[in-house]
Amino acid sequence: MLTTTALNRALLARQGLLERIDAPLVEAVEAVGALQAQQWNAVPVALASRVEGFAPDELFDALDAGDLVMGTLLRGTLHLVSAREHPAYAEVADAPRAPFWRRTDAEPSPEINDLLGELLAFTGEAPRSGEEIAAFAEEWVAGHPDAFDLGELEHQREYKWRPFLRWSAFVRAPADGRFGRKAPSLLRAARKPPRGRLDEVVRRHLRAFGPAGAEDVASWIGWRTPPVREALDGLELDRFEDEEGRALYDLPGAPRPDPGTPARPRLLAAFDSALLAYASQRRARIVPDRHRDAIYERRNLRVKPSYLVDGLVAGTWDIEVKRSKATVTLRPLERLSAATRRELTAEAERVARAVHPDAKAHAVAVERS
Repeated sequence: MLTTTALNRALLARQGLLERIDAPLVEAVEAVGALQAQQWNAVPVALASRVEGFAPDELFDALDAGDLVMGTLLRGTLHLVSAREHPAYAEVADAPRAPFWRRTDAEPSPEINDLLGELLAFTGEAPRSGEEIAAFAEEWVAGHPDAFDLGELEHQREYKWRPFLRWSAFVRAPADGRFGRKAPSLLRAARKPPRGRLDEVVRRHLRAFGPAGAEDVASWIGWRTPPVREALDGLELDRFEDEEGRALYDLPGAPRPDPGTPARPRLLAAFDSALLAYASQRRARIVPDRHRDAIYERRNLRVKPSYLVDGLVAGTWDIEVKRSKATVTLRPLERLSAATRRELTAEAERVARAVHPDAKAHAVAVERS
């Protein structure tokens, strides 16, 4: 049986939140799993908290080189992954919603496979905007008037062909050709097409977030639980139970530190992967139930930036750059001891310096709890 604290320390160790990962950036990204990226300025924060010596230019250089890619993957949301792991994530991401573009019950025509192939060729020539892809689709439909059911075609036109823009075979690209602090908005064909197996991605979840239950993995990848449980049962894994007797799976030899291992304060990004890697009612290993509503905004589906004290969410934060000064504001959800406040302030300033190295000054303010 693994206690909630034991599960917490295992998560922190694998995410680089216990000791930061001292490895090349691409290896670090693979270690922590598909990284949530729907808020672009949150990605450097997530990496600065996890990777030793991280600087934003490392991220932009790896994206420019194509070693890292960003696209619509798990649960239909944007993620950052390595180029070599992207094909398997893409295959698993599209499987539950196959065909990924369909929004009606109409049986798809085989002709649409031709459209998909031509779209890959079109976006392989150069990155394209959503408007360019929509115009390409309209031109194709004009030459293939019977390919789409009328209801499906009306839906696609109403939503400007956005279902096609969310294809996992596309990755994001910047309009000016160079990655930087501006969110990349164009789409291009991934260098390798989606291909892979469910068990590959299941193992990656355990590598990054285990030990975990079948419903945790299923929630993270956007699948139903039964096929995920079947995949888990077919792998050679260690088996555990949590304090409620729920079955957990883990990779043999994966880090599971002593529950008494000290955990220093760390900052988590908006939509941080560690806060979304488990079924919604199974996140107590990192988010105390009393703080759930302060972190997860159900009304607008946001996950606030938060910070950890002794491995658990204990407050929220934000950062503002004004007049060349980057200021982190910490908002405690519970009382901070003087020693914890000092450690947390130092960590917040370190992250501010890492993600805004060009600011002339860096400061931390702590609001009263």
